[in-house]
Amino acid sequence: MAYDRYVAICNPLHYPLVMNQRFCIQLVTGSWVANIVVQIGQTYQIFSLPFCGPNQINHFFCDIPPILNLACGDTSVNEILFYIDAVLFVTVPFLLILGSYSKIISTILKLPSATSRTKAFSTCSSHLMVVVLFFGTGSITYLRPKSSHSEGNNKVLSLFYAIFTPMFNPMIYSLRNKDVMMSLRKLLWNKTHH
Repeated sequence: MAYDRYVAICNPLHYPLVMNQRFCIQLVTGSWVANIVVQIGQTYQIFSLPFCGPNQINHFFCDIPPILNLACGDTSVNEILFYIDAVLFVTVPFLLILGSYSKIISTILKLPSATSRTKAFSTCSSHLMVVVLFFGTGSITYLRPKSSHSEGNNKVLSLFYAIFTPMFNPMIYSLRNKDVMMSLRKLLWNKTHH
């Protein structure tokens, strides 16, 4: 999405050539394949650990850190590999998105009219909100030192990146639609005045 916005704003004349169906399919396929490979590796590592104690995960869903907490043996290798994966699949994409948005913002600021700047900012703001919510809570959960982890906080933060962000994503993007906004205003107006 960030690359799409980057091309649309920074290179609008090249947009149809760059963001064609083939390239979009390659982006989606690449992200799916890379994540599947990583998940298979993490699953293999988890199944190779000895488990001898309690078998209930203190979490809302089956996430790797709570599972590692149940293992009886040494999990240091698993934790290091997990942090490497977190850096590769959280930090690197987040930095790439920030880089594309810095180019987008510098391009927007060079636009001659305030109307075009406002329109360009509104195009990107919804995606940027979702990115910050998703990557912010994911980074806090996975990239902070183990000594500062609180199981209660991790459970709440996991709700943001696993449930709330995907749930609010369509709503955030649809709020940019004028018809949706008008319907929402009518609904709220009718509820407050009846």
